[in-house]
Amino acid sequence: MKKIILGHFLNPISDKKCELVIDGALVVRDGKIVQLAPKSKIKIDKSDKIEDFSGHLIVPAFFDMHFHWVQDDVREMPKANLLEWLDKYTFPAESKFKSKSYSKKKAKFFFQRLINAGTLGGACYSSIHEHALEYAMEHAKGDFVIGNVLMTINSPKFLSQTSEAAVDIVRRMSGKYKNRYALTPRFAIATDPVTMKATAKFAKKNGSFIQTHLSETKGEIDFVTGLYKTFKGFEKAKTYTDIYEISDQLGPKTIMGHGIHLSPGELKQLSRTKTSIAHCPTSNAPIRNKGLGSGLFDFRKADKYKVKWALASDIGGGPFLSMLDVMRSFVDQNHARGIKEATYTKALYRSTVAGAEILEVDKRVGNFERNKEANFVVLKKMRVKETDNAENLLKRVVHSAPRSRLDDLPQGTFFKGELCSK
Repeated sequence: MKKIILGHFLNPISDKKCELVIDGALVVRDGKIVQLAPKSKIKIDKSDKIEDFSGHLIVPAFFDMHFHWVQDDVREMPKANLLEWLDKYTFPAESKFKSKSYSKKKAKFFFQRLINAGTLGGACYSSIHEHALEYAMEHAKGDFVIGNVLMTINSPKFLSQTSEAAVDIVRRMSGKYKNRYALTPRFAIATDPVTMKATAKFAKKNGSFIQTHLSETKGEIDFVTGLYKTFKGFEKAKTYTDIYEISDQLGPKTIMGHGIHLSPGELKQLSRTKTSIAHCPTSNAPIRNKGLGSGLFDFRKADKYKVKWALASDIGGGPFLSMLDVMRSFVDQNHARGIKEATYTKALYRSTVAGAEILEVDKRVGNFERNKEANFVVLKKMRVKETDNAENLLKRVVHSAPRSRLDDLPQGTFFKGELCSK
């Protein structure tokens, strides 16, 4: 039996191309896409199951390439600066995950909300606690890589590990989850180089991903480079990126969060090692917009040096779960600076296909190509005219609700052709 979904479809192809199928039909069999075409060109049998979302805009499910599920409760806390926000709000919130019952309850709640917001893939940070990671793995639906943060130095006592404990959990979890696991040094400030080098061996042996933070703020960069000058083997490290390369953290399965303040030499380094960047516009936005005020990632320079990048919410530095909010922030911030290359077409591509490519699942998910999984999000009803294009439709839908309500804009999230949202 076939399933046929009716609606207006946006199918991201590249940064500059998004196919619009008005009054379209998505044909699904066994959870996979058979065909996307105008409804008038699809043969519908009596035995076919029809999901009628006529008039609604339908997009592929989103990828969020950098977020902390254990920071859900601090998304809208005051953010004067990064390091102060971590100490005052984030670390105390993450310490609660020491409780197994709390972790289990929060995982079930958070990942269902993430589904409801239309996100079915991405790269996720958990707390230092093994059981919190296990609960996240259990409740995350879709294509996620998840890792427990490593915190062996410069961390509060209630969130600190020994190097031996950090290495042991990475050895076991990367061995258990393989490419679903992400080695996750919180950042170089909080993870000693011996631990980073030792854990990198297990991650690369087991085909796991690696994720951490890079050059989010200038204060962070000064702290890191000053700290690592005191460590043996890092005397010649000139940059933050050098520190990660010496620690064996870079590579084609590595995702660096932020990457705002990078030199041309560092961008060349990331390109050479095929390391990706997760760009978090809502988190890095001005404080008046509930961000941390860290600055704006220069995607044009990243493109120039052929560095892979995708969009991310950075929950809880970012205030809202929705990737629609991230797309809106990406376009608005760049347009405010006169950067017109930031389009909604680009934003959708970087919230879907680009993330799937970084996670090496793009042959299976990411858009509406034939034989890919039918993972998609039904958005609100739109009046669509023959003269409309993908760009203006995306702009209209993203601006159809206040930022704080974009989490609720999806009318339904489908995984392998089946409704999974509430």
